[in-house]
Amino acid sequence: MTTTTPTIAADLDLARALTLVERTVVQRLGEALKAEGATLEEWRVLSFLGDGAGHPMTEVAESALLTAPTLTKVVDRMVSLNLVLRRVDDADRRRVLVFASERGSEALTRWTAAVEREQEYIVTALGTEETALLRTLLQRASRRLG
Repeated sequence: MTTTTPTIAADLDLARALTLVERTVVQRLGEALKAEGATLEEWRVLSFLGDGAGHPMTEVAESALLTAPTLTKVVDRMVSLNLVLRRVDDADRRRVLVFASERGSEALTRWTAAVEREQEYIVTALGTEETALLRTLLQRASRRLG
């Protein structure tokens, strides 16, 4: 029986390589945000709401890369911390819109600074050209596969 050595298998496993990089980046960003009293999910939500407009939960979930039930838990926590507000949509009373509160906007500024510091580290570690190439390739892959 022929077997593949672990090194060769790892070289051929694109999903594993992508997962390892994603986990490392998420871990670094998560640790930076934790130091600011936030989670990556909360930052993603506030980043999307940072435009000052209210958004339906479905849009927020899509932008924050969260399932609807997970988003509900995250938003519930953020409401209790006065970071976001929920309001019924005047145009469609069946729909709830989520807005960043004033406190949420202030937190977003701090949290984004922490994320930007980590992203600077990542760009430095990878190199500017490699980072740009990686971003381009990942965006292209996402469009083609999505």
